[in-house]
Amino acid sequence: MIFNKMPFKAILSLFSIHGISFSIVGRNNIQSYLKMKTANYLFLTLFVYLLGLSNLAAKEVSRISGKILDQKGAPVAYANVALIAVEGNGLIDGAVSDEDGSFIIESVKSAKVSLVVSSIGFNTYTSEPFELTPGLIKDMGTVNIQDEMTGLDEVTVKSTRPEIIIEPDKTVVNVEGTVMAEGSNALDVIGRSPGVYVDQDGIINLNGRSGVVVMINDRQTYMSATDLANFLRSMPADNIKSLEVINNPSARFDAEGAAGVINIKLKRNTVDGVFGNVQLGGQYNGLWAPIGGVALNVKKGKWTTNANFNHNQYAIFNDLDINRNFTLPEGISNFNQTSRITQRDKNWFFNGAANYEINENQNLGLNIQASTSNDVNTSTSLTNITNPGTDIIDYLDSRNDANGHSDRIFANLHYDAKLDTLGTKISSDIDFTRMNANSESLLGNTYWSGEDQGSGMRNQILTLNEMYYNIFTAKVDFVKPLKNGNTFETGLKGSWVNSDNDLDLQRANEDGPFQPDPSSNRFIYNENVLAAYASYKGKFSEKVSYQAGLRGEYSDIRGNSVTLGQINEQNYFNLFPSVFVQHKVSDNYQIIYNANRRITRPNYRLLNPFIYYIDPLTSEQGNPGLKPQYSNNFEMNHVVKGAYQFTLGYSETEDAFMQVFMQDQESRTTTTFTDNFDKTRNANFRAIVPVQIKEWWSTSNMLQVNYNRFKSQIGDDFLDQDQTSFMMRTQHNMTLPAGFKLELIGMYIGPQIWGQGTIDGFGWVEAGVTKSLMKDKLTLAVNGTDLFRTQVIRANVNFADIDTSFRQYRSNQGVRFTLRWRFAQGESFRVNSSTGSTEERNRLN
Repeated sequence: MIFNKMPFKAILSLFSIHGISFSIVGRNNIQSYLKMKTANYLFLTLFVYLLGLSNLAAKEVSRISGKILDQKGAPVAYANVALIAVEGNGLIDGAVSDEDGSFIIESVKSAKVSLVVSSIGFNTYTSEPFELTPGLIKDMGTVNIQDEMTGLDEVTVKSTRPEIIIEPDKTVVNVEGTVMAEGSNALDVIGRSPGVYVDQDGIINLNGRSGVVVMINDRQTYMSATDLANFLRSMPADNIKSLEVINNPSARFDAEGAAGVINIKLKRNTVDGVFGNVQLGGQYNGLWAPIGGVALNVKKGKWTTNANFNHNQYAIFNDLDINRNFTLPEGISNFNQTSRITQRDKNWFFNGAANYEINENQNLGLNIQASTSNDVNTSTSLTNITNPGTDIIDYLDSRNDANGHSDRIFANLHYDAKLDTLGTKISSDIDFTRMNANSESLLGNTYWSGEDQGSGMRNQILTLNEMYYNIFTAKVDFVKPLKNGNTFETGLKGSWVNSDNDLDLQRANEDGPFQPDPSSNRFIYNENVLAAYASYKGKFSEKVSYQAGLRGEYSDIRGNSVTLGQINEQNYFNLFPSVFVQHKVSDNYQIIYNANRRITRPNYRLLNPFIYYIDPLTSEQGNPGLKPQYSNNFEMNHVVKGAYQFTLGYSETEDAFMQVFMQDQESRTTTTFTDNFDKTRNANFRAIVPVQIKEWWSTSNMLQVNYNRFKSQIGDDFLDQDQTSFMMRTQHNMTLPAGFKLELIGMYIGPQIWGQGTIDGFGWVEAGVTKSLMKDKLTLAVNGTDLFRTQVIRANVNFADIDTSFRQYRSNQGVRFTLRWRFAQGESFRVNSSTGSTEERNRLN
């Protein structure tokens, strides 16, 4: 229970470049109002202005474009596309195809060239030679490439495509078609991405840092860590095409999220007609949890629509042992607590989208997501209490019955336009999100001494919590290609957030009536953020390119504790610079440098001065004085042959969020809350090494070595500790005869520190196999998780007067199966892809 609230961290990053920032803190309500009013008018004016931007003429840049399709008419994403000189076979310029198979190569060179397309699993394509001259605009149309077939034990199989693709500003993880995608959910596949660890509470950590922003199709999700985990569990992995892991985002992205960005790319229509799939399955880990869903996609003429509806259940039991020692004047008092928490969440998730192609250069789209969740939690615990000077043991027996319900709806309207054939484009988005959540829990406690349980005392704590939030955002982005292959980008964004949280606590002794508890509280939160950015992409030379950007964000925040009569206001403006430099040392070796500054604002729930009782001995409380954390990040990434990756990183965080444990020796109770640490430093080395053992057997291997240091004043004591730790991961993908695919994953996380606590090392192994039937129309998948039951968490906190240890095992060991039937009716059809906006929605916690 206590440890459930402790986020587990694993990794980090090396070398810092400090960004520039300054703050304006409003001290007068009228001044703050006028500033905000003026900023709103200015934002609206610039927003309308950008929507009307037109293009300038580009000069001397050749642009070769086209679209790559396989023999079935489906787009081939992430294929290598290159212009190769006819004389000498030298590389002139190149690119990687987008998710819809499209590509654009820009060049200022002159030569007789051929277009060469290569991708693992396909035969190499080479076009007829043509003259490349400055200013040439050439559309290669559709480039069809054929599947490459190889033999294995006299059975024909197809090579597996690369799981991980390294790009200058991000790492792309392919999900579509992998074994683990069958029957898994979005949170599962995120946890298998490079540098990512998802702890047992569903908290996502990237490179050893929390505060990851999760996006879906370039739009943020704006949810609490708990709500986000439940939402991602409700999203089937089979709906996902790929994940983009962005360690150090550019100025185009919100500055929110000190740890970086994970962007989930969902599948999109590429054929004219009707196609979809139906899925049934479930998981058993001591508790049975069914899953099911249906997806339907329709493409006709200028209309593209898709919808999917899914239901799943997430069921676990959590065995938790806590041992606490309290130092009293008479000696040591020991609390030994054994608990079991049973949790069952029932989730329903709908995602629907419609896109209308106004003409070949303009698209208008609508996306709606709706989800609802019901959860039931029951926890039982027995605590044995020994006291100095007596052999009599005291006992505390507790039972907490809780249930909750949440509804969330999100709507997005987006417009994209290509303003010329040179690549000038503008995109705009308007988003609205609303979520309602309510929960009720009844904690009953019985105390007695010795063996006479019947003489015990009873009390009860009733907790009622109602919460809603509304989020409205609007943004516009403009991209302008310039001469010599340079690019200018700029954009504006505004977000307006309103949250209302009403916490009602009541107590009763024995069987008496419930009485109001003074810890009850209503908290209203308002946050307005206005942002503008600009970035420029260019080249120092043929081998060295760069991108430099600056983002400015003005924040106006107001937290109102209605019950306590406390109002906290913050107004500040910050600048967030970012720099990327890519050095192509040779065709097989490049170095990528990037540096940026980012912010993580406190989530809404943590600012609420609530008190929530986990059990009679443990409580969690909010912190209205929590300040934003700022991080300065630097990374140097060596990429060999486009596949092997060796990264050095460094991150320094000011006012870092950290969970703090405080222990009252007199009452023998523990309180946890989130506070700002003075400074944390993180350094890492990460290696990603793929190995193609056979044509049918590929592996991806990762090693990460981390150094963490934490320094902060906590109460009357000063914390200063550091440690070097490591994480290893290996994944094996095998394409076998008779339509079988096999996937094995092994992961180990070494001992580490996090804040006041230390966590022992642990690891686990997962395996999955799929079988294709009925000409690939039917797929059966079976997956085993935590095969050897080794995902056991052991941790302790030994700081100042706190002496506490934990052991936790969730029911991770289990088996999951899914049966998926795919149907299609239609013909291959080439369409222009609508990219939508580049970002929106994530933060509530």
